[in-house]
Amino acid sequence: MSTSQPPASRPPEDRATPDRLLHARTGTDVSPEDLVLASGKDLTPHNLEWAKRKLAAEGPAALEKLLP
Repeated sequence: MSTSQPPASRPPEDRATPDRLLHARTGTDVSPEDLVLASGKDLTPHNLEWAKRKLAAEGPAALEKLLP
């Protein structure tokens, strides 16, 4: 007995992911804490200063560059 999904309930393989689902931004401001966590670093004063500088230089796009 197979445990795979029946063909009717599986999504088509040629279907593309909608653009709105591919972006990390939620329409809210990006905080230095968001940037540190997205980069996989610990929330330390040093990393928060790095994130503040990066946000000042690149704006919210800094988060988009870290996340797919």
